[in-house]
Amino acid sequence: MFKWLQRIINGPADNAPAQPSPPVRTHPAPVAGAAAAAVPGKRPVSFDQVDRVNNAYDSWLFERADDSGLDLSPLESQVLDALAVIVSSQQSGAALVRRMPGLIPQLLQSLRSDSFSGAALSRTISSDVVLVAAVVRLANASYQGTANSITSVEHAVMLIGQEGLRQLITSVAFRPIIDMNSGHYTRTLALRLWEQAERCAGANRIVADDLGIDPFEAFLAGLVQNVGLIVALRVMDQVAKNDASLGSALFCAQLVRDARALSCSIGREWNFPDTVTRALAEQSGVQKGAQLSPLGQLLMLTDYLGKVRELIEHGRLGHADPSLLAGLPDYTPHLYAALAPAPAPAP
Repeated sequence: MFKWLQRIINGPADNAPAQPSPPVRTHPAPVAGAAAAAVPGKRPVSFDQVDRVNNAYDSWLFERADDSGLDLSPLESQVLDALAVIVSSQQSGAALVRRMPGLIPQLLQSLRSDSFSGAALSRTISSDVVLVAAVVRLANASYQGTANSITSVEHAVMLIGQEGLRQLITSVAFRPIIDMNSGHYTRTLALRLWEQAERCAGANRIVADDLGIDPFEAFLAGLVQNVGLIVALRVMDQVAKNDASLGSALFCAQLVRDARALSCSIGREWNFPDTVTRALAEQSGVQKGAQLSPLGQLLMLTDYLGKVRELIEHGRLGHADPSLLAGLPDYTPHLYAALAPAPAPAP
């Protein structure tokens, strides 16, 4: 699946010049010397920093006190036992996330063509209400600051351009089904987690070239990192029913550990390259002295900074706390800026 998708998204193999397209969003200039920062084996964030931010992030997600204790409730133990069965089974959990819709391959194949037909793509996109909403929303975000609002799909397609559409459609293709009529945890947390993964994926792709990392692999790694956790939410709903008491500190730590293992196995089932599945695996139980690949480093740093940024945006952390960014790599400011939310559409 990955090789097929990569071949379509990367475009023609010949040397024909790419058609120019307007930028989807403005990004900061690369930081000088950033490529030297991706040194294999070096952990980019300290254990103390990760623990502190993860605890604050979990507290925000589950709306619990930071000092919730280290005891598992009987219900939390049941959830973790059920999740452990999936992790240890032959099934990776991929059956619980959305497969690529039939329309997506057709769109990606069209984007690979040198003859970029905005009218033809618009007709295809118009048959999928989810894609229509996503394309128009992205076009308006890139067109902010003007008095005009884009409502035409064809206008939106031409404004976004081929590269913007490739990334957008890839993201839609791998978006899990999030049933807003499902249980409490999927309904309240799944969309937040997926949006955070999309922000991390986009930031990964922006800085990847400067770090000597394949941009598309960096994008996929960021996109799939929370898929296992979204699967875990469905398990929580099945076991806990309507009980909203899950979320102790110990429960969250074990939940994330198992969810990362699920993300890794799902990536393998989707035939992601070894670099991506290795980077995902490196996020679980990293010990002192453990070797991290450059993509594993980037994924760890993006996950950390994405949580920091989101906690600051929601008033759970302060901007002026120097310990949050102490000792991080030189390219951190560029990556942090890339994690900014997409601009809201002009009214």
